[in-house]
Amino acid sequence: MDNFLCDRREPSSLDVVGSPFSAQITLTARLSPSALDTRRGVVRLHPEVFGALGLRQWDAVRLTGARISAALAAEGDHAGATGVVLLDDVTMSNLGVTEGAEVVVSPVEVTAARSVTVAGSRLASVSLTPETVRLALLGKVLTIGDAVSLLPQDLAPPPGADVPGVRGQLSRAIGMTWTTELLTITAVEPSGAVTVHPSTVVGWRDGVRTGERGQAPAVGQAGAGQVTAAVVESAEPVDLADEVVEAPEPVPVPLADLVGSTDAARKLGEWFELAFTRPELLAKLGAAPRLGVLITGPEGVGKATVVRSVAHSIDAEVVELVGPTVAVLEANAAASRVNAAIRAVREHSAAGRAAILMINDVDALLPATSPPPLATVVLEALRSAIGTPRVALVATTAHPEAVDPRLRGVELVDRELRLPLPDGKNRTELLRVLFRDLPVESGVDFPALAERTPGFVAADLIALRREAAIRAALRHSGDGDPRIATEDVFGALETVRPTSVSTSDTVRAGDIQLDDVGDMVETKQALTESVLWPLRYPDSFARLGVAPPRGVLLYGPPGGGKTFLVRALAGTGQLNVIAVKGAELMDKWVGESERAVRELFRRASEAAPALIFLDEVDALAPRRGQSSDSGVADRVVAALLTELDGVEPLRDVVVVGATNRPELVDPALLRPGRLERLIYVPPPDAEARSAILRATSRNTPLADDVDLDTYAQSLDGYSAADCSALIREAALTAMRESLDATVVTTAHLTKARTNVRPSLDPAQLASLEAYANSRTP
Repeated sequence: MDNFLCDRREPSSLDVVGSPFSAQITLTARLSPSALDTRRGVVRLHPEVFGALGLRQWDAVRLTGARISAALAAEGDHAGATGVVLLDDVTMSNLGVTEGAEVVVSPVEVTAARSVTVAGSRLASVSLTPETVRLALLGKVLTIGDAVSLLPQDLAPPPGADVPGVRGQLSRAIGMTWTTELLTITAVEPSGAVTVHPSTVVGWRDGVRTGERGQAPAVGQAGAGQVTAAVVESAEPVDLADEVVEAPEPVPVPLADLVGSTDAARKLGEWFELAFTRPELLAKLGAAPRLGVLITGPEGVGKATVVRSVAHSIDAEVVELVGPTVAVLEANAAASRVNAAIRAVREHSAAGRAAILMINDVDALLPATSPPPLATVVLEALRSAIGTPRVALVATTAHPEAVDPRLRGVELVDRELRLPLPDGKNRTELLRVLFRDLPVESGVDFPALAERTPGFVAADLIALRREAAIRAALRHSGDGDPRIATEDVFGALETVRPTSVSTSDTVRAGDIQLDDVGDMVETKQALTESVLWPLRYPDSFARLGVAPPRGVLLYGPPGGGKTFLVRALAGTGQLNVIAVKGAELMDKWVGESERAVRELFRRASEAAPALIFLDEVDALAPRRGQSSDSGVADRVVAALLTELDGVEPLRDVVVVGATNRPELVDPALLRPGRLERLIYVPPPDAEARSAILRATSRNTPLADDVDLDTYAQSLDGYSAADCSALIREAALTAMRESLDATVVTTAHLTKARTNVRPSLDPAQLASLEAYANSRTP
């Protein structure tokens, strides 16, 4: 196949040699802004790319990123960038890429599928007949391993498709959550990219298929939609309103394998033991035998897993309600679902068995803000249930502040357990447990992997294990036994991110270290002491009886490498970096800016050890009383101060601000206990410029006549960014002379200086140096 890169400077120069199915173009992935394309398996390409690949509207294309997938292609905006492919979030996930990654696009021949096998959540698998799933998949392009939504392909529906009818069937079967449900394609026949037709046999994995009648399989993770155990007929979906299911699957994790949560499991077991087996002792001592527990912790930390494991250890039954699933139902149906769950636990109690009613993600069912009338009905029903002998109530949430405060009344949930993030030692043990029964090569270094996964919870490590297994399977040639190797496990880190920082405002450090930063010895030492020491050596601070610094302010001229220093810090300390640029937290609606600040620090705490990077902090926290934005900036500053030195101390979280105008930052933010350490990042001197040039040209072949040390002496006024731009421009100059150029000469560097001028402003430099001198004792 002919492989070429799309020319992004001259969009009109796209040319393809060979037949359309031998062409491929490497494009940059971007998340599609169109709501019409969301989760529909459609990619948008520039019209010129269409022409270069010989495509027609709604042809199928093969997409190659970290994995291979396929999708329908449609023309994008003529005014858009030529070298960009617009993807939805599901397609990006299927490819294992993020925004900015390279994706190879090529035409692909699609065949009509004889059969397609899918897997999904328990809610979907017991609610949707294979016929309904087939209707939802009509006209979509599928490959094995893809995730696919239930949203019908209505942008270019196939002939005879009844899109409104399909939507109605899906909505009646599983409520409003049908728009967010994802299925996994586990098998297709024939192999390769296929499309679903009305004659395609569609079935659930290990379960019923189109044309058969029987019980749908229990597919998916228990607790992720475990609300009914009804027999699914092929013609009609079941009514989920009055049925619940207990949670016998998956097999509960042994208590010994609850790494990092053993203390919480032990305490929960003691509470269950007292409430279920010794209620008379509690009554004699004047304590009510009822038990209500709220378990909090980051998403994916294993809250429901702990409850199931402890319940299994004491032989108690668990009846689950999934808060988001119940919350989207119509009020009467939701109330029926809650009453059915309460009936189930009471039946166990009447039979002499202990029963636990577990409500997952209770904040969705009982929100703190604007609680619906249903919340009052649910709370009353729970009060009635918790008074039943041998019945306990357990609610889980990742957002305790978002739960209706009435739930925490003394007659309901009066006890609370918090599951912490696993630290490095616990992550090591979790990894050993997760990979214990898998064929893993002996050289895999789990402690080193644990150091590379700060902020990962159990669910993230399970996703890491799955990605490593996929990579091992793709690498396996078919000879011998497949084994997961070191490169598979560490390679999985390229696509798996912590749940708490999986949004687009994270900074990827890559392999950049502080040692890669040229010169800046004093600056790097100050950052090491202020940022890395508090996270690496908290015991030393505790032993000496001092609190570690909360934050640092980096200031200096533009282009001096402040952001690069933050990336190097993250790479050296293996930190999760959450970045906020300028006034991103500003919102005109009262209270929204403060909420955004609280959410920022909450996510950083859940991803600890973490670094919050406030870029252009002068725009985010200007001097109070001088703005004309109805007080929004003042409220943001107040919220930042509250989070930095509020009642709840920051643990394993450091704040780094960066600015070119430090005099504009509110002085209260620079006091001790806040951004107390001010570090000046000066413009590079001759020695620093020489180091920057060497680092930038590390992969650039230089001629023997190039003396970077001498050349750096003549670059007064050039910033670090200017020095990097010089090397890049010199290489382009060599390419302009000859595309076969092999080295960059002194003449190329000299000519590059005519295009790259120094950007440092002497007046701004003088102002920054005066400010730095004023802060020096």
